[in-house]
Amino acid sequence: MNRNIATLAIALAAGFGAVGAHADEADGSQFAVQANSVKSRAEVQAELAQFQKGANPWSIRYNQLAAFKSTRDAADVRAEAIAARNETTALNGEDSGSAYLAANAGHVVTSTTLAGTPSQSAY
Repeated sequence: MNRNIATLAIALAAGFGAVGAHADEADGSQFAVQANSVKSRAEVQAELAQFQKGANPWSIRYNQLAAFKSTRDAADVRAEAIAARNETTALNGEDSGSAYLAANAGHVVTSTTLAGTPSQSAY
């Protein structure tokens, strides 16, 4: 038992001895370079004050839709959503939409918007 403990202690000491301190050189390369600003302190303080006057988008009371006004009727939006749902159901069916595409030969599927694609329409 003592022999195993002694062997383990020697192995640990050798392991710790092999891992030395790896410090960086003391040439100042680890310090940030002095940045020269093109704005005065007063200009930066004025920008900060202007930002703080506005709404805080990180606040839990921030309502980004407070001034939103839709230009479309709710019935039109609902009808468009139902049509898109029916088209998606048909295209993802067992036949991968072959019957739907054959029945609507002149219809071009325009639902090619991918996640993260910027919208071309203005709100």
